[in-house]
Amino acid sequence: MDFVNSDGPSLDPFPQYERMRESAPVYHDEQSGSWHVYRYDDVQRVLSEHGTFSSKMGGDDPSETGQLFAASLITADPPRHRQLRSLVTQAFTPKAVDGLAPRISALAEELLDGIASRGSADLIAELAYPLPVIVIAELMGIPAEDRDRFKHWSDVIVSQTQSGARTADHSTTNREMVEYFLALIEHRRRQPGNDLISSLLGAEIDGQKLSVAELLGFCSLLLVAGNETTTNLIGNAVLSFTETPGTLERLRAEPSLLPQAIEEVLRYRSPVQSMYRVTAGATTLGDVQVPAGAPLVAWIGSANRDERQFHNPGQFNPDRTPNRHLAFGHGIHFCLGAPLARLEARIALQSVLERLPGLTLAPGARLERMDSTIVYGVKELPVSWQAPKEQR
Repeated sequence: MDFVNSDGPSLDPFPQYERMRESAPVYHDEQSGSWHVYRYDDVQRVLSEHGTFSSKMGGDDPSETGQLFAASLITADPPRHRQLRSLVTQAFTPKAVDGLAPRISALAEELLDGIASRGSADLIAELAYPLPVIVIAELMGIPAEDRDRFKHWSDVIVSQTQSGARTADHSTTNREMVEYFLALIEHRRRQPGNDLISSLLGAEIDGQKLSVAELLGFCSLLLVAGNETTTNLIGNAVLSFTETPGTLERLRAEPSLLPQAIEEVLRYRSPVQSMYRVTAGATTLGDVQVPAGAPLVAWIGSANRDERQFHNPGQFNPDRTPNRHLAFGHGIHFCLGAPLARLEARIALQSVLERLPGLTLAPGARLERMDSTIVYGVKELPVSWQAPKEQR
């Protein structure tokens, strides 16, 4: 079961989520065999109870992408998950992430320098897409000339989640990406640098180096998680701010409110709408019996709009507190890159507020959701603002 129409996935899946929370909060799609979970408490439990709801994927997902991620952090259960996660934790500690702030600020200013005088732009193409791609590429030691390929691969991977169909483009992308990362890993093995891949090559777990499959899994996960989530967080924030009267003006007047507003964006338009799990044994969700080995989709986007957890969940409210959204997951798989995503979004959005006065959606803008039911964001975000008079 998905929410795809003839033109692609719906930009407004939230009414459907609401219907499912009320009528079938734990739903079995007999055609696909998968189970779908919609209420906050159930979704939180699925994301948290790794002993009951396994993240292992490879054997159950025969696709090239499933195999590519089969040895990665996101598809591992304890104890291997704990071992793998400990290797990359150092790159995403608060201290390490804060150390990236000057570079992120410089990039945001540089990107806005290119458009501030124009008065209009597609903010996805000009800011939300390039900023996180450059940051994660630099962390991984990806040459600047390869960034566009890097982004293309990421887009194709998330589009594979839409219908399960594998096109020639999907197969080509997976093959190209594996070949590229294998060559990069081998190059870093011979000539280590000051980058994450070099660090992972030198790392050991119980005296053993990471396997090539595990290194590929890390590279693939960082590629997607490192840019898609943040791109969509920035775009979803601008969309939410511009459509909610008074929000932009208030954020300019009260910059300290921005981090809280970003948390509300994460709840209101979660960049990741769902996560995949498999039941390790028979269990009960709500009052529904779910068999062992059942593929299960936990709908984060629905949980974050659950009336049982949030007051007026369909309203964007930057003052919302507490805000226990599940946008970054929950439990042992809580997103390792959450501090970096929050930092990039805060710096980018602060620059937007300062540099683009009178920001608004371009008149007649037609928004189209990107081709994935798992990742949520718009393909383009045409906006306009008051350009400096002397440069008009």
